[in-house]
Amino acid sequence: MAVENELLGEDKWEDYDVARCTAPVKGHRSASAAANCPACGGRYGRNSSYGSSSYPSYSSSGSSGVGRSSGGGSSRSARPRWSPAGSSVAYTPTEVLALTPVRNNVENLAKLPDLRDVFLCHAWDDRQGAAKELHDLLESLGVSVWFSEKDVGLGVPLLRAIDKGLANSRVGIVLVTPALLRRLPAEGIADKELSALLARERLVPIVHNTTYEALRDVSPLLGSRSGLSTLEEPLADVAAKIAELVAL
Repeated sequence: MAVENELLGEDKWEDYDVARCTAPVKGHRSASAAANCPACGGRYGRNSSYGSSSYPSYSSSGSSGVGRSSGGGSSRSARPRWSPAGSSVAYTPTEVLALTPVRNNVENLAKLPDLRDVFLCHAWDDRQGAAKELHDLLESLGVSVWFSEKDVGLGVPLLRAIDKGLANSRVGIVLVTPALLRRLPAEGIADKELSALLARERLVPIVHNTTYEALRDVSPLLGSRSGLSTLEEPLADVAAKIAELVAL
């Protein structure tokens, strides 16, 4: 009560009719909304300096700003069923929705032996940069990753090695960077990997240093797949989500 008195003003609190206030239903997010409230209208009508701090805000979500959106989803936090108790990894509802079919396939493949957790598709230009950084982050979290830089030996046909890597991995992740966006129109190796991954419900795009809008301009099919993004969270947080996704 002391905090509310301070917010509303000691000399106004006695006149405030809580039962008639429309804030819990309609909100007081603007001066006009407050002015139309039968309980608060008189007070805000006399005070043109209405601000969001003048009245305790109401929200339909238990928390806000914890998770981050991939591809324009909500910023509210959500907890997927595969995230272990006590995990500090925060997801948005959009991310949970996008990752659930992939998780279902991970569980369906759990009994198959000797599968890698993840196949990492990336642009050639990123092999010593962002792709290696993501590979190292995932491996540090106990995720087994098929990565061309370490899994294709000298003299081994590249396309055949990639084919086997795709067939023997539970999940495919596509690291979408400006370099990949430049490479895809040329229909090189990354494009062939992507075509194979798009045929399965085991694909997670990771947009890094670019946007989903830029991706849709180059590949509408891949851009239609919701995934993860480093736009508002570091690559390490994205790697933590992948690690939880594939953990059995």
